[in-house]
Amino acid sequence: MTDEQTVRIALVGGGAFGAKHAAALRRIEGVEVAAVVSSSLDSARRFAEEQGIGRGVATLEEVLAMDDIDAVILATPTQMHAAQTLACLEAGKHVQVEIPLASSLGDAEACLAAQQRTGLVAMVGHTRRFNPSHQWVRQQIQAGEYRIQQMDVQTYFFRRTNLNALGRPRSWTDHLLWHHAAHTVDLFAHQTGSPIVQANAIQGPIHPDLDIAMDMSIQLRAENGAICTLSLSFNNDGPLGTVFRYIGDNGTYIARYDDLATGKDEPIGVSGIDVSMDGIELQDREFVAAIREGREPNSSIAQVMACYQTLAALEEQLDAASAS
Repeated sequence: MTDEQTVRIALVGGGAFGAKHAAALRRIEGVEVAAVVSSSLDSARRFAEEQGIGRGVATLEEVLAMDDIDAVILATPTQMHAAQTLACLEAGKHVQVEIPLASSLGDAEACLAAQQRTGLVAMVGHTRRFNPSHQWVRQQIQAGEYRIQQMDVQTYFFRRTNLNALGRPRSWTDHLLWHHAAHTVDLFAHQTGSPIVQANAIQGPIHPDLDIAMDMSIQLRAENGAICTLSLSFNNDGPLGTVFRYIGDNGTYIARYDDLATGKDEPIGVSGIDVSMDGIELQDREFVAAIREGREPNSSIAQVMACYQTLAALEEQLDAASAS
């Protein structure tokens, strides 16, 4: 594909994250969101009208049969990610799937095998790699001016009922380990440039209705000696989201999505780090650029596979503790 050709993308998922991708893709030159799939045909048509998308269609299968679709972005429930990623690759479509790639290591490995077999662009939405705040820290590391000694991360939500980011009922259940911990596990290895060699986890009680742990604590150690302490909760009645504290050899930095401050909460300007301050847009720009240039994207399935290997090992620990 040449730089002059329009990249025609189908968006699968008409929820909160689907809307974020639709908005981001509108800001990328040479991209057309040509179709959208949602939970029903009526929902897809409404979303298409709201977002200015060409057409709403009923199923992913219809999209995969369209010759004029080059790529698919999956913003669907977690349990659908792996099977839909495989379907896209087998149909010859480039694919970006929202985090997590899968909820088991076996499914993640099947997706990697399909990508390697087809040679298509296959990317996972590990957005923290793209947020300007984390890019700024990475630039300091790559320049040899900063070394991480510890990352202290808090991922907190209030989700005692099964609602999505828009406050609407979910048809699926979110997961602290396979979804929210995946962001930090991947980012820690990515930023330190060193593989994770030790990982420990404990969790709180299982919710009687949601059947998931509502609180979790994870410790990680990288081969280069850096450590990470991650606290996760669906019980936190306060500000939602994730705060990353980088403790390094010559400074402390606090990253909140696209914003960055020193350890004393002095703002650090990151507006010049990339072409946008929106991590989702930067993620989508990388996906489109990789398709155009015929190269592996940042956050490819191959690059994030180590994250899912760590998550699987942590799950084994938690299962063993629950059984004892």
